[in-house]
Amino acid sequence: MMSASRPLVGIGLMLAAMAVLPFLDVIAKYLGRQGLPVLEIVWARLFFGALVTMPFAVKARGLKGLVPNMPVMHVIRASFMIAATGSFFAALHYLSIADTLAIFFIQPLIVTLLSPLVLGETVGIRRWVAVMIGFIGTLIIIRPGFQELNPGVFLALGAGASLAIYLLLTRRISGSAPAVVTTFYTSLCGAIIMSDIVLFLWEAPTPSQWAFFVLLALIANGGHYLIIKAYDHAEASLLAPLAYTEMIMATVAGWYFFGDFPDIWTFAGVAILIACAIYISWREHVTHVDPIRDFEQP
Repeated sequence: MMSASRPLVGIGLMLAAMAVLPFLDVIAKYLGRQGLPVLEIVWARLFFGALVTMPFAVKARGLKGLVPNMPVMHVIRASFMIAATGSFFAALHYLSIADTLAIFFIQPLIVTLLSPLVLGETVGIRRWVAVMIGFIGTLIIIRPGFQELNPGVFLALGAGASLAIYLLLTRRISGSAPAVVTTFYTSLCGAIIMSDIVLFLWEAPTPSQWAFFVLLALIANGGHYLIIKAYDHAEASLLAPLAYTEMIMATVAGWYFFGDFPDIWTFAGVAILIACAIYISWREHVTHVDPIRDFEQP
C-alpha cells in the first residue's frame, strides 16, 4: 500500500537503490576482465536472481507462484532482458561504466517513442519534442564523426533499446502478479534460456568468481527491492527522475575501481537526457498516464 504522506522515505529508498546498483556493473566489468564469457555472467545474474527471489514469490502466491501464468509473454520479456543485460555487460569491455550508463539512458526516450505502437498510448507533441531533444543529448554523448566509434557505443544503445521493449511488455502485463513474482518469472525464464546457451561456452569459475556470481544477484535484487519499496511511499512521477542519480555513483565507482572518468561532453549530454526524462515524467503525471512501475536494472 503506497503511503503518499512519506515521500522523503521513498526518495531515500530510491537514492539508496541508485547508490547500490552501479556495483552490479563493477562486478560484471571485473569478471569480464578476468576472461569469463559475457553470456556466462548474464546466466549467473539470472540464475542466482531466480534463486534469491524464489522464496518471496512462494510467499506472495504459494507454490503456484513458481509457475508463470503467461509463460509465452514471460519468455519474450526474459529474452529482451537477456539482450539488454548481455549488451550492457559487453559494452563495459569497451567503455567506462559511466559512459555505458550515459548512452543506456536513451531507454526512457525509446519507451516514449514506441508506446503508441506497442501500447496504443497517445503521445502529445510536447513529449515528441522532448524525445527529439533527448536524442540530441545522446548524439552529444556519442559524438559521431568527432571521435572514433567503438562496438561499446552500439552495444550500449542496443541495451537501452532492449530494456525499453522489456519495460513496454512489462507495462502490458502490469497488475497480473505482484512485482516480486514478475521479477522471479523474468529471472527464471531467463535462466532456463541461458542454461541451454551457456553450456557451449562454459568456463569453470573459481571459488571467488562463484561468490561474485551470487553477489551479482544480491545487488540486482536488493536494488530492485529498494525501488519497489520506494514506490510504496512516493509517487512514480516524483521518483522516476531520481533514477538518473545512478550516474553519480557510476562515475565514482568507475573512477575508483578502473580509473575511468567521463569527459565534459558526456556530462552535457546526460544533463539534456535527464531534463527530457523529467519533462516526460511530469507530462505523464499531468495527463494521468502511469509511468512504468516495474523498474529493472540489467
